[in-house]
Amino acid sequence: MNKKTLVLATTNMHKIREIKSILKPLFDFDYLSLMDFPQYTSPEESENTFEGNAFLKALTAAKALGLWVLADDSGLIVPALDNKPGILSSRFAGTNATDQENRQKLVHMLQDLSEENRVGCYVCSMVLASPEGVEKQVTASCEGTLLTTPRGSSGFGYDSIFVKSEYGKTFAEIDEMTKNRVSHRRKALEKMLPFLEAYSNTQLSSS
Repeated sequence: MNKKTLVLATTNMHKIREIKSILKPLFDFDYLSLMDFPQYTSPEESENTFEGNAFLKALTAAKALGLWVLADDSGLIVPALDNKPGILSSRFAGTNATDQENRQKLVHMLQDLSEENRVGCYVCSMVLASPEGVEKQVTASCEGTLLTTPRGSSGFGYDSIFVKSEYGKTFAEIDEMTKNRVSHRRKALEKMLPFLEAYSNTQLSSS
C-alpha cells in the first residue's frame, strides 16, 4: 500500500523540521515540502490576516501540485504596538530582511514601551487543502513576554526575545522538544489532528 503524500507548503527548514517532528510519530505520510518542487512559485502573501494567507498558500499549492497540502501562516503580535509585526513578521524590516534584522526593529520599538506592555502572542493559522478544494482551517496562539535583549541560540524568528512564563526562558533557550510541546504551531497541529486522521483514513473527500 502506497503512503499518502502530505506537502508542507513552506521552504522554511525550521518550520519543516518542527512540523515533521510532531507529525511523523503519528502519521506515516510521505512528507514533502515546497523544496521538493523547485518549479513551483508560491503566491504573494496578499491577504491581511493569518487565516487568509494560510488559505491562499494551501489552496494554490494543492491545485498546482495535485496533492494534499498543509500550510500555515504565523507570526508575532504585540497588542501595545497595534498588533505589529503581525502578518509582516517574516519581513518586518523589509522584504528580504533576516530574522536578526526583524528582531532588531521590534526591539527598538519595544524599548519605548513600559515593561508591563512588553507582552506578545505567537499566532499560527493552519489550513489543510486537497486538489479538489477540501479545506480545513484552525488557529492557535501562544502567549509570552518580550525582552529587549535577545537570549539563547536555538529557535528562529523572534524566539530569542520571546519568554514563555512557565519556563522563565526564551524559546531560543529551551530545547527543541520542550518548545515543540507548547508552541503555537504545536497547538495548531493538535487542532488539525482529527482532519489529518480523516485524510489518513480516506474519510475526507470533496463532497
